[in-house]
Amino acid sequence: MAKWQIGVFASIDAGLGVHLDVAQELGVPTIQVHAPHAGTRNPQAAAAFLKRCSDAGITITAVFGGFEGESYADIATTARTVGLVPEETRAARVQEMKEISDFTKLLNCPTVALHIGFVPHDTSSESYKNLIATTRDLLDHVKANGQQLNLETGQESADHLLQFINDVQRDNLFINFDPANMILYGTGEPIEALKKVGKYVRSIHCKDAKWASADVRGTAWGQEVPLGDGDVGMERYLRTLLEIGYTGPLTIEREIPQDRARQKADIGHAVSLLQNLRSKILS
Repeated sequence: MAKWQIGVFASIDAGLGVHLDVAQELGVPTIQVHAPHAGTRNPQAAAAFLKRCSDAGITITAVFGGFEGESYADIATTARTVGLVPEETRAARVQEMKEISDFTKLLNCPTVALHIGFVPHDTSSESYKNLIATTRDLLDHVKANGQQLNLETGQESADHLLQFINDVQRDNLFINFDPANMILYGTGEPIEALKKVGKYVRSIHCKDAKWASADVRGTAWGQEVPLGDGDVGMERYLRTLLEIGYTGPLTIEREIPQDRARQKADIGHAVSLLQNLRSKILS
């Protein structure tokens, strides 16, 4: 695959991503996809979606898991409901992630990904220890399918994420780096974080955001904005990706499914911005 192919976050039948026809219309050659609902995670659906991608000249680079009951209404609700961290749903969600891994194998894709949730800070707690054991179990299933698992950044600082990866002790656990999430959650300056975790970065998002005001940072959301309009600094971001040796897709994520026309326009703008920066940096 050529260096820094443009990508977009898409959906098969649900989720925040754009529909495949939009990716095709924008001429984007790679996609990450939101895993479909359980009822359509079957060989027939996989074959049909693969054919649509093949006909469009599009490669699937990662499949993201998500779960019923997750809510990003605010940061506190996110901490309570998202990923594998909530204990009451942990076992069921791990089982669902294993099924998503099996579906991902049908799509001939080597990468599954997810937001694991807000990893407990008390590393001596039973919840943390159980999360480590649970994550190892999932990673062993993923590895048997010939895959890696990429954790999306945002809900932990770079240092806390590195500690978690080190504690899990599996060689197929990596990072999907999203710089805007570091800003949205208030967990750290994204370029500094990228340099810290760089050796684990195997996929990325190109997304932009503005910091919340200092008095509420970390407890109230920052604001997601079109690529190039926020505080990430896209040229610096791409130059840092080059520094750490990342050559994979530049996957655009723009989460405004309630306004599909604006979503498509913003992604079109992002494609042009990334193409121009790529030419400038790699020339």
